[in-house]
Amino acid sequence: MACDPLTPYGNRPMVTPIVNAVNYEYSSFEVLRKITDGEIDGYTYHRDDNPTVRAVEKMIADMEEADDCIVCTTGMAACTMVYFTYLSAGDNLIFFHDIYGANYKVSLILERLGVDITWINADEYKDINKYIKPNTKMIFCETPSNPLCKVVDIQFLSKEAKKNNVMLVVDNTFATPYHQKPLLLGADLVVHSATKGLGGHNDLMAGAIAGTKEHYNDLWFTRQAIGTTLSPYSASLLERGLKTFEMRAKRMADNAYAIAEYLSKHPKISRISYPGLKTDPGHEVAKKQMKDGFGGILAFDVGDDIENAKNFISDLKTIYHAVSLGSCETLICIPFLTTMLYLPVDRRTIFGVNKNTVRLSAGIDKTELLINDLETALKNI
Repeated sequence: MACDPLTPYGNRPMVTPIVNAVNYEYSSFEVLRKITDGEIDGYTYHRDDNPTVRAVEKMIADMEEADDCIVCTTGMAACTMVYFTYLSAGDNLIFFHDIYGANYKVSLILERLGVDITWINADEYKDINKYIKPNTKMIFCETPSNPLCKVVDIQFLSKEAKKNNVMLVVDNTFATPYHQKPLLLGADLVVHSATKGLGGHNDLMAGAIAGTKEHYNDLWFTRQAIGTTLSPYSASLLERGLKTFEMRAKRMADNAYAIAEYLSKHPKISRISYPGLKTDPGHEVAKKQMKDGFGGILAFDVGDDIENAKNFISDLKTIYHAVSLGSCETLICIPFLTTMLYLPVDRRTIFGVNKNTVRLSAGIDKTELLINDLETALKNI
């Protein structure tokens, strides 16, 4: 067996080495040909590929049961790469209002480039045929959605999309592949902000897109062209996060369910959204397409107004007031003031978010500590 010169005795390192090389020496012109023709996973220049990044891509592809995966610099870079790869001037893109707010900013760029955008409420997904046009090329959704955790039936959307030769792209950041595998339910592509649950430690930014080998090739062309290849150091951090991912995902889901159960009975919580609750409108669909729990994110309305929500968050001691989600720490924020700042004020509340809606991302803390923290803060409302 030939030995790698970096590990001459065949003792493979337990951690993928961080390869900082920008370029690589070619051992022969034949090897160069095989790399450039895509016959082997070889390396020429970092913008094209990197062995540390490639190792993480294969891990995520395996988790999503995809042929392959493209990893890039951020979750929004992943979304934007999908739009740039598959949409042209004159195409129609159907967006759900219930997606991460930064997509609105990208939609303005797409419209400037001639893409027609249709916005619909996730509550209307069963009426998707009313919105599909002859020029519709793509449907993009999140399920559970951001921030209200609305659930969309992926199999239903996939069937309707395929009838009309439309691509279905599902953002799986909230659910993660621990709970949900959109490709197995009929989606064409699955997108992640790997910054969140996959990384899990608030110390890296990355995006991921998983699908067929053909999609990998298409998206690789875009990534190489626009230069959104992830750094090897971030890829190494992401690999570390993936090693503990399943344990963290289970703990977060258990905590979120316990918190949702507690808050659903609290008189100062006027509305709660979590697909794990039997009373949630998306519960039956979530039961069908999610497994081993319902994710670590929930949303709820505190008191009567935004001042109630602000005071509640200010009184928390264990739970951190911060944006992002899917981390070891339990995080909470008011979407109207944070994650939805990308949207004009009049668009922030048109699909169900209120000014006193808060989004909570359960971490891996002890459940009783989190519930005690919530209970103490709610007493002051």
